[in-house]
Amino acid sequence: MGNNSQPFRYLVAGPCAAESESQVYATAQRLHELAPTLPYPVAFFRAGVWKPRSNGADFCGAGEQALDWLRDIQREFGFTPCVEVATTQHVEACLAHGVTVFWIGARTSVNPFSIQAIADAVRGAGATILVKNPAIPDLKLWLGNVERFERAGAAGIIAVHRGFATAQEPQLRNAPLWEIANAFKVARPDLPLLCDPSHIAGDTQYIKQIAQTAINYGCNGLMVEVHCDPAHALSDASQQLTPDAFADLIRSLNYMATGDAPEDLLRRERNLIHNIDSQISQLLAQRMSVVDEIARIKREHHIPLLQPGQWNNVVSHYQEQALPDPEYAEFLHSFLELLHQHSLKRQQASPDPKTPKNQQP
Repeated sequence: MGNNSQPFRYLVAGPCAAESESQVYATAQRLHELAPTLPYPVAFFRAGVWKPRSNGADFCGAGEQALDWLRDIQREFGFTPCVEVATTQHVEACLAHGVTVFWIGARTSVNPFSIQAIADAVRGAGATILVKNPAIPDLKLWLGNVERFERAGAAGIIAVHRGFATAQEPQLRNAPLWEIANAFKVARPDLPLLCDPSHIAGDTQYIKQIAQTAINYGCNGLMVEVHCDPAHALSDASQQLTPDAFADLIRSLNYMATGDAPEDLLRRERNLIHNIDSQISQLLAQRMSVVDEIARIKREHHIPLLQPGQWNNVVSHYQEQALPDPEYAEFLHSFLELLHQHSLKRQQASPDPKTPKNQQP
């Protein structure tokens, strides 16, 4: 994303898997009919040609023949096809059929060897790459995957947040972990970031909530699974919308304003935040200097580093000024825990005053 005011502009829609020529055609035809009613155009028509299923006995995609179906759809309806690739052979087959927009799935994204091989395969092809986050919550790996395609000279790169596989998510298919998606935006504000609410939700009843949250955080688009007959889909039936339900969803969402007026309204508050953050930064640095002096005194007088009573006084002082807000209370607890652990770590690392300075680390 160029900046935080860059607008929402990408819609990616289509079935989880290309199952048959008639299924792909019916989905694309209805999306084409509904296109004039949408606030944004469908940028890419997504369809899985090769499906990485957990069980090899499940439907694993129609394979290379589906690329002919997607090419025909592009000719008739003008939708640019977008296909998941996981091997260099997938890339070669797509390029041979004129498909140059690819997405990298979450399973592939965990393997740097696979990413590098695909990046080498698309070098010089003028390809646009949608890079989904890895299935594991690893921001550095996600950013590193993007950088591999940048070095390969990809014509365009778009990041896609599709949630993370964790054991702690009781309701959704994948944990959103919005903090990682937001951290990606902060690290790479120059790249568009889409959200895939279908894979986060795992169930159509949660898709709108997730899509709206993504927009509220400033995502630049949505990648949604759309099937002409979800009840009979051969994969991910519970998370695919009909074209009409997709259109209803897109029309019902509240999109972020991008004009100058909201920026003017926010400028004063952002300046206040900037000044407050400067003060916090200075105070934290001063606090750590005091912690170092406390460590010196404790070592000199053989006082244990951990003083539970004193730390409880610190916590009580913070709580006296706390906002009456459960979310703030949770933040304060995490902040104080981190502050205490770091203070103890600094004291532990503080040099022994009896050690000559030329021998101190």
